[in-house]
Amino acid sequence: MLIAGFPAGPWGTNCYLAATGPGTECVVIDPGMDAAEGIAAVVREHRLKPVAVLVTHGHVDHMFSVAPVAGTYDATAWIHPKDRHLLADPMQGMSPETARMMLGGEHTWAEPDDVQELADGQTLELAGLRFVVDHTPGHTEGSVTFRSPYGADTGISEVMFSGDLLFQGSIGRTDLPGGDHATILRSLAEKVLTLPDDIVVLPGHGEQTSIGRERATNPFLQDLTTR
Repeated sequence: MLIAGFPAGPWGTNCYLAATGPGTECVVIDPGMDAAEGIAAVVREHRLKPVAVLVTHGHVDHMFSVAPVAGTYDATAWIHPKDRHLLADPMQGMSPETARMMLGGEHTWAEPDDVQELADGQTLELAGLRFVVDHTPGHTEGSVTFRSPYGADTGISEVMFSGDLLFQGSIGRTDLPGGDHATILRSLAEKVLTLPDDIVVLPGHGEQTSIGRERATNPFLQDLTTR
């Protein structure tokens, strides 16, 4: 499995491309602000063809470039229905500080031509890869994670694109519109702590980690395990 990731935009949001290998179709996960150029560079380097854009949640730093990327490569965009309205009106999910930053320029948003909705427990077969969708509300109402088998003899059963649910040593904020702290804790307890330790976590911000590392060291998860 080929996974290429890079931080993009003023929030350093991680954008990922996943494929079975060079010269194949690929999936783009969370193309945020200023991600289009980085995506194009990875596509050229590995001779990839994006066929789908997966969105972990509707915050603007994760979906700013969804429409242009989907349009450029004629790809299908996938998002949970509870966050779909943010594709066309991301201001509804912004903090006042972010809104002021965005209002400093001319920005328009619209849904891509082809949008499909995600469901909890759904399995997507895209670009020769399998992704299991887990609905993990709390950061936003429509937050999801994507888990994909990584490969035999690697010591890694799956990779999880966690969006802003789980980070190295922390979890997603819940003070923005649609956020709820009790709900994100429930998502972590039901959709993270039930997973094997060897799963590699590729978060929306910061460095990669693993379920085992976070179970052992993340104070938010440790609090959940002692309840």
